[in-house]
Amino acid sequence: MSSQVVFGNAGAEGASRGGWFAGHFMTPGDDPRSTSVLEVKWGTHPAGDCRTQWAVNAEATTLSILVKGRFRLQFPEQEILLSREGDYALWLPGVPHYWSAEEDSVIVTVRWPSLPGDSSGVKN
Repeated sequence: MSSQVVFGNAGAEGASRGGWFAGHFMTPGDDPRSTSVLEVKWGTHPAGDCRTQWAVNAEATTLSILVKGRFRLQFPEQEILLSREGDYALWLPGVPHYWSAEEDSVIVTVRWPSLPGDSSGVKN
């Protein structure tokens, strides 16, 4: 029987998965963090860190919330600067994006649902 209470450190537990610490990719299957309902990421990004290629999720909605720092998200139709603690951006499936950390930043990202192979690069 799995525990009904789980605790730990999001940064440490997600270190081997790019910050992701809850979702379909967690094992074993009886771990409450192993779920197809959502994915959660604790993202720590030093100033200058960036994703330079477009990425897109086919089926998942994404919500990114700024904990600290200054973080820029680029979408095809607009650019969003997260600069105050609690600033967020939410985007629907099929919306390409990339990002850059203008200052040392911490971002919590939640995606739902959690589906293997849903996130991919966009070919130009």
